Amino acid sequence: MSHNIGKQKLIFTAALISAVAFSACQSLQQDKMYRSGGDNLGLLELEDLIVPLDKEAAAGAVAAARAKVVSLEKSGIKNSYFEGALAGWSGRLYIIEGNLRAARQQYTSAKKLAPGAASVRILEIRLETGSAKKKELCEKAIREAIAFEEEAGEFNIELGKLLLEEGSFREAVAAFDSAFPRLRPVYRGTYGNLRENAWALRNVEPGMNAGTAAIALKNEITWEEALNLSKNETDLLRFLGGRDSVPELFARLRELSIIPPIQNSASDPQYNDATTLTGTVRRSGSAWFLWHILAENRDRALLTHYSPRYPARSPIPDLERYSPFFDSIVGSVERQFMTLPDGKNFFPVLPVSGSDFLAMLKRLAAAVR
Repeated sequence: MSHNIGKQKLIFTAALISAVAFSACQSLQQDKMYRSGGDNLGLLELEDLIVPLDKEAAAGAVAAARAKVVSLEKSGIKNSYFEGALAGWSGRLYIIEGNLRAARQQYTSAKKLAPGAASVRILEIRLETGSAKKKELCEKAIREAIAFEEEAGEFNIELGKLLLEEGSFREAVAAFDSAFPRLRPVYRGTYGNLRENAWALRNVEPGMNAGTAAIALKNEITWEEALNLSKNETDLLRFLGGRDSVPELFARLRELSIIPPIQNSASDPQYNDATTLTGTVRRSGSAWFLWHILAENRDRALLTHYSPRYPARSPIPDLERYSPFFDSIVGSVERQFMTLPDGKNFFPVLPVSGSDFLAMLKRLAAAVR
């Protein structure tokens, strides 16, 4: 008798699991229909209003989105998926409006109606307060979407944001790049800047201090910032010994000619500006710095290694053969510390970004180990 009861329980449990799986699958299939432009019933228009609010939540735009939600709620449409997805979007909007209680109420209703809808699952993720749990929910949503051969774009966006916050920049780039090709343009327009920030910081190691990370994000850096990156993220300046301040380091490196006394001017390539602590680091100066550190660590004969090999003509069109930067630039390119951006020219007067300079330092550090 007990054996039959146990068997009946197993059958009931299996049936319950199958029903739940079927419900989730059905909701995901409905979500696919909505996102592919099927029977969207105004939800796509709402998506276009709410998604951009993550980038800029101007009062007028928020009010317009709420008015659209109210309009759809009054439309009288009786469809469980539509009602659940709408509640999901409404809850997401409540978070933006600062009404977490209403957002949670919307999630409770939405989960009963359309548990697999992207708007509902993202609302669940955003209501969660712990970063680890948020990440777990994102990864679960992605796995389930893939298992049902559905799109995981919105979940990859959420994951990318979390990875960016925790400092996993390369992984964040991968998450954003997985999302954008299959999502509507409004997503790239809203989160594209986050992807570019992650890309700019891709050479930053997890756990880097906030000040150094801020430098790595800059499109242009000063020599003071370049030395901060060199000092904090590498051991390349260990030959100097001591714990000098950055201004003291700059002065010592200028005396040793490891920082060039001049740089090519951005206004006139034929004119050279004096190098200062607050001056912009240009590609010519970067090459000089990298090559002279290599020579200091390896062999100072490297400083004139290339000039005899090219007695009459430079191998790089926009680099004069008799430029004081000649050996440094040719050497830095040959050793792959730096590149020719267009495959031909060096562009010596262009400023260097923080992330590019950090990448150069990392390559040089690997070469002198």
